[in-house]
Amino acid sequence: MFENSCVAVLLGSRSSALAERSEVREELQARIRQMQSTRLPERSLPLLDELRPLLPEGLRAGATYSVTGSTSLALALLAAPSREGAWCGMLGLPHLGTEAAAGLGIELDRLVLVPDAGARWLGVAAAMTEVLGLVVAAPSRVTPAEASRLAARLRQRESTLIVLGPWPQADAVLRATASDWSGLGRGHGHLMSRRLRVETVSRGGRPRSRVITLPTRGTDAAASPAATEPPLRLAPDPTATPAAHAS
Repeated sequence: MFENSCVAVLLGSRSSALAERSEVREELQARIRQMQSTRLPERSLPLLDELRPLLPEGLRAGATYSVTGSTSLALALLAAPSREGAWCGMLGLPHLGTEAAAGLGIELDRLVLVPDAGARWLGVAAAMTEVLGLVVAAPSRVTPAEASRLAARLRQRESTLIVLGPWPQADAVLRATASDWSGLGRGHGHLMSRRLRVETVSRGGRPRSRVITLPTRGTDAAASPAATEPPLRLAPDPTATPAAHAS
C-alpha cells in the first residue's frame, strides 16, 4: 500500500508539472499571436504609374526583387522613390551611363555608383544597403546562405535590393520577355518610349503578364545600342488590363 501511495504521489507531481508546462506553452503562444496581430504593416515604396500593374502590392521596403531581360525595367523601379527623396545606388554596372538613369527619372544628386566591387561584391552590397534605400546590383556568385544573411540585413534596415539576374529566395521575379521602341525614324530620331511585356511572379502568388510603357525622355537613338536592333513587335496581351497597354 505504501508503494502504491508513492506511485500515486509521483504520478500526481508529474501530471502537475505537465499541466504547468502546457499552461506556459499556451501563454507563450497567446503572446506571440498578440505580437503578430499588432505588428506594424510593411512599408511600401512609391512606383511609377506604369509599373503598378506589375506589383499590385507595391515595392516593399526590405524586400529583394530579381529582374531579368531589361536593365531599364530595374532602373525604372528606382525612379519614383528617387523623385521623393530616396537615396539609390547601382553596383556592378560599369557600362551604365548616368544619362540612361536620368532619362528614366532617377535623381542623379542622390545616386551612388560603384561600377565594380570585384571579389568583395557581397560586402560592398551589404555596406550600400546599410545607408541607401534602394540598390540595383549585378551580382557575382552568391550562395543561398549568403543571400539569406543579406536578406535579414535588408529587412532590418528596410532597404530594397533589385538584382539583375536570378537570386535565391527573391520576393518577386520580373522577367521582360519582349520589347518595342517608338520615336525612331530612318536611322535617326529620338527614342521616346519603350514597351515591354513583363511576366511577374511573387513569392506564393500566381504568375501574371502585363504590357507596360517606359519613358526615355528623348534619349538619342544614335547613341543607343538598342536603336540598331530590329524592334520586336508586341501582339496584344489578352491577360493584361486595359490600363497596362500602351496607347
